Amino acid sequence: MECVSAPSPRPAHNRPALIALVIVVALGCLALAWWQWERFESASGTGQNLGYAMQWPLFAAFAVFAYVRFVRLEREAEEPASAPRTAASVAPREIPAGILPERPKAAPADDPETVAYNQYLVQLHANDIDAQVRSAGLHATERNAG
Repeated sequence: MECVSAPSPRPAHNRPALIALVIVVALGCLALAWWQWERFESASGTGQNLGYAMQWPLFAAFAVFAYVRFVRLEREAEEPASAPRTAASVAPREIPAGILPERPKAAPADDPETVAYNQYLVQLHANDIDAQVRSAGLHATERNAG
């Protein structure tokens, strides 16, 4: 009995469609740079065309850089687990204590200072409502919520 295994998937950095996309994007950006340079040299060319002519090659270089970075990240992900790693890369990363400020803790509800402050705020609010009622010409002694 012959065992036929499925072909291994092609590594992501060897995908022809991805390589073709990077080449097309880079060549397109360089063509746009050439076009902007020609526009700059024409009679109606401006400094904006010169800026674009210098900007498009940067876009082409970024497309190539992004592909190279993608390949490196894919290769790092494909490394076998048996490869020797340093202890620093295996250990979980934690934020050392004392770097971040401590979170504030809520005051307990039975704290006498908090209760007194909340009563003070209630009294201020009631005084404010009374002042607004008086300024509106409504001298009602009782308030109705509905």
